[in-house]
Amino acid sequence: MTQDVLTFVESGIGRITLNRPGALHALTTPMCAAMTGALTAWRHDPAVRAVLIDHSGERGFCAGGDIRMLATSGAADGVEARAFFFIEYRLNALLMAYEKPTIAVMDGVVMGGGVGISLPCQTRIVTERTTFAMPETGIGLFPDVGGGWHLSRLPGKTGLWLALTGARIKAADCVALGLGTHFVKAAQIADLKAAILAGDLAAARGFASDPGEAPLAAHRQALDRLFGGDTVESVMAALDADGSDWARVQRTALELKSPQTLKVAFRQLRLGAAAQSFADNMVMEYRIGARVVARHDFLEGVRAVIIDKDNAPRWSPATLEGVSETLLDEIFAPLSAGQEWTELPDAK
Repeated sequence: MTQDVLTFVESGIGRITLNRPGALHALTTPMCAAMTGALTAWRHDPAVRAVLIDHSGERGFCAGGDIRMLATSGAADGVEARAFFFIEYRLNALLMAYEKPTIAVMDGVVMGGGVGISLPCQTRIVTERTTFAMPETGIGLFPDVGGGWHLSRLPGKTGLWLALTGARIKAADCVALGLGTHFVKAAQIADLKAAILAGDLAAARGFASDPGEAPLAAHRQALDRLFGGDTVESVMAALDADGSDWARVQRTALELKSPQTLKVAFRQLRLGAAAQSFADNMVMEYRIGARVVARHDFLEGVRAVIIDKDNAPRWSPATLEGVSETLLDEIFAPLSAGQEWTELPDAK
């Protein structure tokens, strides 16, 4: 049993507390397994009325997954990386289908894997310390853990913008886009948890306040227009032609990303929007993850951003034009028999 996540029942509430503060609570395979085990045990236990997901310390909710492990595995046989994705995606799907009330306290950094365990929750509390992002295109990965489903269902083209640029947004934008359901000041989180444990599962309403004006609102019209093209190339061309300061910032951000990953994320969100179920989306994302984790761009992105920290990745292909539809078809193709992702037998 890992101590990197604490699972226990308190006053009828199933508690999941991420407890790996030194790594900003980045998820590992044992952590995902422990959460899945607890959620499965509580699912039909009448003594557990709801589930509360939070974190220890003050640095952040969850910064993602164990990227170094994924890269090390991807550079070898990929077995450990695929095993992580398999169980993490099962956890995401279990939370999506969970019948009991689920509450996530998204205080601090919420990225990657942290998004995957918080967005499925019915109540999603953000604070003034919340920073939300899906920054995977910057390391040659892709916005997984259900990103194809969640991001494609945000207003207008905001989900595509988040997926491609890896933009970081704060509480007001999170609430405006529906990523967070309630804004609660960080100083009140302890009292909010106490109220939930005292039996008030709707306590977030009473503690909620106005997060202020959403900065993204001023750019929504331009965002939907500029990111409304049918290809990544058309998005780039629209940003080039616009000439506004905001467009230039977005264009500069995209120039730094992996061309392969930009096109993968673009197709992922399009297919995710058309998916008939969350599980169907996760089958697609597992196919992508099983392949890109062993490809050059992910290994190079991790080297440049996380290991050497020179922030100068050498992407291959180096241009959008070099990323062919044939390459994308290979990344998205079905896996061999017996290798596909499946949800837990009783997850539905």
